[in-house]
Amino acid sequence: MPLVSSAAARSLLRIADLRVDPKLDEICKDGRTIKLEPKAMQLLMCLAERAGEVVSVEELLDQVWKDVVVSQDSVYAAVAALRRTLGDDPKSPRYIANVVRRGYRLVAPVSPWVEPQADPTANAAAALPDKPSIVVMPFVNLSGDPAQAYFSDGITEDIITELSRWRLLAVRSPSASLRYRGVAVDTKQLARELNVRFVIEGSIRRMGERIRISVQLVDAETGSDIWVEKFDRGVEEIFAVQDRVVQTIVSTLVGRVEVSAAERARRKPPTSLAAYECVLKGNALSWDDSLGAAEAMRLFEQAIELDPGYALAHALLAVMFCRRWHDDLRSPDSVLEKAYVLAKRAVELDDGESTCHAILGQLCLLQRHYDLAVQYTRRAVEINPNNQWNAADLGSCLVYTGESEQALTWFAKAREIDPYFDVPWCWRAAGLACMNLGRYADALLRLRHARGRLCSNVALTAACHARLGEMDCARASVATCLSIRPDFSIAQFMSREPFKNPADAEQIASSLRLAGLPD
Repeated sequence: MPLVSSAAARSLLRIADLRVDPKLDEICKDGRTIKLEPKAMQLLMCLAERAGEVVSVEELLDQVWKDVVVSQDSVYAAVAALRRTLGDDPKSPRYIANVVRRGYRLVAPVSPWVEPQADPTANAAAALPDKPSIVVMPFVNLSGDPAQAYFSDGITEDIITELSRWRLLAVRSPSASLRYRGVAVDTKQLARELNVRFVIEGSIRRMGERIRISVQLVDAETGSDIWVEKFDRGVEEIFAVQDRVVQTIVSTLVGRVEVSAAERARRKPPTSLAAYECVLKGNALSWDDSLGAAEAMRLFEQAIELDPGYALAHALLAVMFCRRWHDDLRSPDSVLEKAYVLAKRAVELDDGESTCHAILGQLCLLQRHYDLAVQYTRRAVEINPNNQWNAADLGSCLVYTGESEQALTWFAKAREIDPYFDVPWCWRAAGLACMNLGRYADALLRLRHARGRLCSNVALTAACHARLGEMDCARASVATCLSIRPDFSIAQFMSREPFKNPADAEQIASSLRLAGLPD
């Protein structure tokens, strides 16, 4: 679910160090209560609902100023005023970041407000997982070039991915830690908010062909350093440094690990640093608009040219082709076939990379190879049990293979691994699972989280309203659907929904028909 649902938006929230009361239009900072204008609070809540994501100026106008006609200048002025109230610096934002030509992003962590208790440390300690729990904080980019942030973020995510393979560790996801980028937060407070015992902090300074990395492992309970090390290496040695960091942390927290087990857990690093950088840049762009997606595809293709054996580059390029096929109903099946070939090649290149297995599983599903789909997605979870994407991919496969109840369990597992996991396609799949089970009100709640005006989401929303007897809402959703895709048809829609059981497919199709969508 989103960090802030419509109901939660009326409850007390913690935004970084702020206590936010939307009902009273008040924030409390450093013991001081500040009254906000209603529009300022609405603006803050709109950003909080999508914390960590870019919210466009147009979306802010639609949601905050829907009852009046104003220009974009009103948004700019309101954001500037809110920043002044919060004491935020737009050049080094702690709360609201400006994303050039796209909108604004709330970079501060958001969570429900919990009133302090008499002995919070005792409660926190009691709630800790029964195995070493750890978060890797975003490595600080000391290069003096903001454009190098993709590199420091990529190193952070790679270390998290490698640590996540160890079942004896409970590792917080990249999205959980990246929300704290640029936020000054006490280690003990951080540990309470993320429910971890250990924190990894670090910094990266890149100077031409040299790279300096500083890493420290902190016991959040005592605030003391367990391990500190600095590396001054050639850039091409970055993968060896990552291995050293992971091995030291695992051996420190879990104890001695057999070398053979360590080798099995490792994925194959790319042979080309340039290819690795292409993947990091492409990954940062892959969920942007169509221009960003096109550039991401180009970068993944370039990575493969530079390093034909780079498994992850093949897998991520497969995802981009799959998205192109899925988002455009007019895309030929040859686009999907190309994605499948790339994903299959990725697994052949590196059988130890869980992401490759998960992506191949999804593509097997779309090609109606149901047993293989479940096999590959289950294998992804076995390789990396701490990865929320793997759990969600398995859940998605189970929706279409007739195991919707079990699918919902895996979606819940993804949220357990990463409380901030809020991916539209995952909510859409969870909505389908609820529809399969005849739980249309629950389905509607989940589909509302599948943000965006994708025609398929709107069509399913119409179907749920119809099943609930809310025909006015159903007709409104049908009108929206047809305004997006005037040539929409149930037959074409269902051709992209790979249900194994005909009864499940018919239940969805009949619901769309009940809403009034054309066959």
